[in-house]
Amino acid sequence: MVAGVAVLGVGALVAAGFLVGRPVSASEVDTDIPVGAVKRGDLKMTVHATGQLSASHTAMLTAPAVGGGALRIARLSAGRVPAKKDEIILEFDPSEQRYKLEQSRSELLQAEQEIVKAQADSLVLAAQDKVALLKARYGVRKAELDVQKREIVSAIDGAKYDAALKQAKRVLDELETDIKSHADSRGASVYLAREKLNKAKLAMDQAQENIDKMRVAAPMDGLISIQKNTDASGGLFFTGMSLPDYRAGDQVQPGSPVAQIVDPSGVELTADIVERERSNVRVGEAVEVVFDALPDHGYHGAVKSIGGISTHQFFEDNTAGTFNVSIQLADADLRLRPGMTAHLVFDGETRSDVLYVPRQAIFLKEGKSIVYLKHGAGYEPSEVKLLGNSESSAVIAGSNGGLIAGASVALIDPTAPKKQDSGSASSSATGGTL
Repeated sequence: MVAGVAVLGVGALVAAGFLVGRPVSASEVDTDIPVGAVKRGDLKMTVHATGQLSASHTAMLTAPAVGGGALRIARLSAGRVPAKKDEIILEFDPSEQRYKLEQSRSELLQAEQEIVKAQADSLVLAAQDKVALLKARYGVRKAELDVQKREIVSAIDGAKYDAALKQAKRVLDELETDIKSHADSRGASVYLAREKLNKAKLAMDQAQENIDKMRVAAPMDGLISIQKNTDASGGLFFTGMSLPDYRAGDQVQPGSPVAQIVDPSGVELTADIVERERSNVRVGEAVEVVFDALPDHGYHGAVKSIGGISTHQFFEDNTAGTFNVSIQLADADLRLRPGMTAHLVFDGETRSDVLYVPRQAIFLKEGKSIVYLKHGAGYEPSEVKLLGNSESSAVIAGSNGGLIAGASVALIDPTAPKKQDSGSASSSATGGTL
């Protein structure tokens, strides 16, 4: 029973050690805790970040939007080489369009012959109708003269002459109606033949236009960037998949992007800075830039703009947001390519006569920023106010009188459980919260 009470007493003592306001004795902490110094002086608020070049002026070269299915690339210039405006960069196989052109030309010639035939038939039929009309009119006139003989012939013959006149007039009326219908029919035949001609001509023009589209030129001076062949995987694509670039012989769907012309003089460098360092970056501030692909050459730039909204990626462990920063390079040259990554150093302001500690000495406890001041063999927690951060230091203000230049602070949490063995340690004892 006494032993149980003793165990409970020890457990309560250890739990109490996690309270913010309670000093931590030497018996409760690891004796190998590293410490850092509280310093006072001038602190350069430089910010380190990584950035990437992107092109602000580009032109996409796509497969022409023509019917008939996929197109085959006949020729494609090499990527990452300079191109001049109006230089042919991309060519597609025009065989199918040439076949359509010849087919349409054949239909055009056939339509021209049909027009000639329709016009000739119209002339022949018009002449035949004219002859028939003259005959019908002659028949009416002859019947009218016969009717005038009724006074000198028998009544029976007079009735025959009247009937013959009526028949002749009926034939003339029907013929005149037929002739009008024949004229309309002949006009329709010629019209249809002309429409067939126009259709064939339009098809020829379209085929010729498509042939011209098979050769794609650069709309401006720049560098050629070949796009990834998303059709190479058979239509299946997911993020992270490795795809080959387009090359001669590949099939391309109409409208698909194949290459890009990038203006090298219009490249823009962007970077993301964490939220806690936002106050150390200002528009117009100088930036030193070293590209990973050009480690022996340093570039210079200035902050062009800073995003006003903090963003956060859901898959990132860091709960703090980031701000997008745009940098204008002052000495960009043709060696720079979109997609290059770089290490950036923002030349922040210098804060004079400030108190600061290593950033890993700051711990978040119960919503408060805490440092652990070393007193003899133990540590005393002290609440501080964060005034800013540099890459390695945190500017602070504290109410504890012991928080002075030269004091020692713990670099790992002294309240964390002690190491059980050389191969394991608590994850909470690996450093501060910043």
